[in-house]
Amino acid sequence: MSHTPNDSPRLSGLRFPHVAIVGKYQAPGSRHTVDEIAHFLHDQGCDVSLEQDTALNTGLLQYPSLDVPAIGRSCQLALVVGGDGTMLGIGRQLARYGVPLVGINQGRLGFITDIPIDSYREKLDPILHGAYEEDPRALMAASVWRDGRCVFEATALNDVVVNRGGVASMIELRVEVDGHFVANQRADGLIIATSTGSTAYALSAGGPLLHPSVGGWVMVPIAPHTLSNRPIVLPSHSEIAVEIVSGKDASANFDMQSLTSLLHGDRIVVRRSEHTLRLLHPIGWSYFDTLRKKLHWNEGA
Repeated sequence: MSHTPNDSPRLSGLRFPHVAIVGKYQAPGSRHTVDEIAHFLHDQGCDVSLEQDTALNTGLLQYPSLDVPAIGRSCQLALVVGGDGTMLGIGRQLARYGVPLVGINQGRLGFITDIPIDSYREKLDPILHGAYEEDPRALMAASVWRDGRCVFEATALNDVVVNRGGVASMIELRVEVDGHFVANQRADGLIIATSTGSTAYALSAGGPLLHPSVGGWVMVPIAPHTLSNRPIVLPSHSEIAVEIVSGKDASANFDMQSLTSLLHGDRIVVRRSEHTLRLLHPIGWSYFDTLRKKLHWNEGA
């Protein structure tokens, strides 16, 4: 969905008068980059705050420091400076507040942090003044159940992965969709990915690319024992349940959050979250441009 500056009233020409910066503060040179971007935003007339860990770890204490709930209450935009991992971490937390996010790529791949660091000025300026493409992304709400009790809950933007342990043996998983038995799968694991996560682990395991506007999940087995056990695309309103039947030291990963030592009988339940991540891109942004660039489709053509 495209927006232009005339869509709604503006304050001093700005659609986003208060902007929070979230930085990948472990990266070399991140302090200088965050400070430079903060100065740019200030010159555009924005109030600038830093996410509290970004402020603490860069030492840029001249800007107000806000935790995630405070960003959700007081900021109209979050600017994520880093890679997709940085965006995943903050995106899960901010989605519940409806704060849109813009990604400036300081990492490597950058499927969802799509503005190159060396061109952020010309790309950000129109966005700040209301000209952008809005790209909503679905999230997963996942939970782990043991003996009828929920023992772990997490939100995932990319994927939920059930893995075997370090021993060289498969795990067996019972899979249900909306209460209907699908199959008992023997494999190294199982990936349940959003369209956003379809370009991550699911892709390397042989799963399909899923356009972000498609309301669906991708369920991809990892090295299945039965070669006819293939990836499947499911509607995103489905509830998927995965039960640990056998295997040692199985674990579950929810984006970058992990739960180790799953027990036989544990059930991982995945459903669509009530929250949606709001990504903003420059006008003219195309998902296919991103795929072509990041996956090197035109090389050798």
